[in-house]
Amino acid sequence: MGSQLFKFGLSKDKPLSQQERATLENDLAKLEMSDAVFNEIRSLIYNLSGIYFSDRKKDLLEAKVAKRLVSNKISDYEDYISFLKSHNGRTELKDLFDAITINETFFFRSQQQLDAFENILVPEIISKKSGSTKNVFRIWSAASSTGEEAYTLAIIILERIKNKYPDVQFQILASDINNSVLESARKGIYKEYAVKNIPADIFQNYFTKSDKTYIISDKVKKMVKFVNINLYDQDQMKSITSCDVIFCSNVLIYFDVPSKQKVISFLYNSLNSGGYLFLGDSESLHGVSKEFKLVHLPKAMAYVKE
Repeated sequence: MGSQLFKFGLSKDKPLSQQERATLENDLAKLEMSDAVFNEIRSLIYNLSGIYFSDRKKDLLEAKVAKRLVSNKISDYEDYISFLKSHNGRTELKDLFDAITINETFFFRSQQQLDAFENILVPEIISKKSGSTKNVFRIWSAASSTGEEAYTLAIIILERIKNKYPDVQFQILASDINNSVLESARKGIYKEYAVKNIPADIFQNYFTKSDKTYIISDKVKKMVKFVNINLYDQDQMKSITSCDVIFCSNVLIYFDVPSKQKVISFLYNSLNSGGYLFLGDSESLHGVSKEFKLVHLPKAMAYVKE
């Protein structure tokens, strides 16, 4: 049936008035998502991204999808499914992924991992690269959200690592499935919550305050390349190679075991031999992969590709 506009009959390109939006939201509040619709939408999301919504998260998914119906002026879940499956639904799929992924982070968030990266992994990996004709150190911040992790790594390199290894070219790739957070990351403008853990000297060197926002310096921004990557997409993942360290924190929590296994196998292939993978503090590869070796670092853990 395609993307049917709701009962006001307005053009999809014409913004809703406040009254029309309120009416549609009220109608949707009375419309319960059936189990069949829930299963179809979560299967579509799962098949394309590996993100899995269990039965107990039905209300959460329903709330997220309802907002997308309002944005598209659609008053029926079945019509929304038809829209997603249509040619014009490709863009909406990206907007849906934006809606269902949670993005909350801040600078210098995982200090133990950052310390291990700076003091142990970087010297070790560069030592192994000694004599190589291509002296490149590649870091990937997978699921980078609004860029705080990637920019933190760039600051650490600029502040404390680059002067020790002037001949090494450091490259930082940052990716996310959510286009809106990537756009925000590229701007490099943050609120107080994001910068709460930044030491005073770092803040002075790399940030400018403007009213209630904090703008990161261009010398940090130019070190990071942001791209849209679906970690579940094999073709996209094949394009990411030769990484020395991958940070992939708080991503596996979205996946069931088969999806975790698939994503981890892709990350394994993206790493150089001897490269390291960092996960979130509450995540592990137990029951997911035997390819990596668990390494205990001072106050942190990582997985190495042998």
